[in-house]
Amino acid sequence: MKQAKDTSVEDAAPQQLYADGHPFDDVHYLQAKLILHGLRFTSVKSFFDFAKIVGRVAKRTGVDFEPHSAQTVRPQIREVLFIDTQDFRLYNNFFILRRRIAYEDGFPVGEPEIVFKFRHPDRDTAAALDVRPQIPGGYKIKFKEEILPLKDRLGGVRSLFSHNVEFPYRPRGVADPTAASTLIRVFPALSPILGGTRQHVKLVNRTAVEEVLQQLGTLDFGKGLIAPCNVSVWRTRGDQNQLVGEFAYQARFLRQGELSAKALERSEAFFRDLQEEAQDWIALGTTKTGAVYRLKGVPPQSHE
Repeated sequence: MKQAKDTSVEDAAPQQLYADGHPFDDVHYLQAKLILHGLRFTSVKSFFDFAKIVGRVAKRTGVDFEPHSAQTVRPQIREVLFIDTQDFRLYNNFFILRRRIAYEDGFPVGEPEIVFKFRHPDRDTAAALDVRPQIPGGYKIKFKEEILPLKDRLGGVRSLFSHNVEFPYRPRGVADPTAASTLIRVFPALSPILGGTRQHVKLVNRTAVEEVLQQLGTLDFGKGLIAPCNVSVWRTRGDQNQLVGEFAYQARFLRQGELSAKALERSEAFFRDLQEEAQDWIALGTTKTGAVYRLKGVPPQSHE
């Protein structure tokens, strides 16, 4: 987790630009994640059992936690579909492509959404990748620093930088939305890894994921660093195999250099302490995406 620092030298440096002259995207989100054992979640009560742990750690580390109650906030349901080539060419090159849609009372609501992301441990590498799609209509860029535990032990912290774009899925008029040529036209960033091929993308491991997500409340680390938090479980549609759970909180900011060093220290202390307090819940060495890619026993390269 990065500390707030003086950005005067950085501000004086030449601005970095994409090929069309657009300035590099900057990090505007801080998101912390803990992957949890999926089998711990058997009911809505399980989500609020974890919220009690969050509350204890927040109190101990001087963080204000304003919880929601089970009676006022219902779980949200989404279907998540990961798309890749048969040899996982996107994932092996730090890309993730997925489609998701929300459900209410058993029925889909709104338009499906495409999420395209480039995730890398080096911030500059992530920033330099232009994720903007070539589509009519609007899209939303989200560049995040993701805070994760160490892969092999509790109590540590590491970062990944996730450069994302989101937009509604509207394939009307597209001859073959699964063709490499189509993906390259929409996402020029994929040209180096898909160019010159006739590959098609398909559902990763033929698995549709059902996400059940419960908002838990809001964490206030002080000095304006405020983060809604939630816990979720991912399971496969059909056989209801509980893959993994996740606890996450996310704060948005205008400039990273303006974040309070004290608030960042408090957030890191909370994150480290929560790992120890919730150690019986935590699954190390994976992510939600990684759990889906490893379902059929032929693991891709692990860059997460």
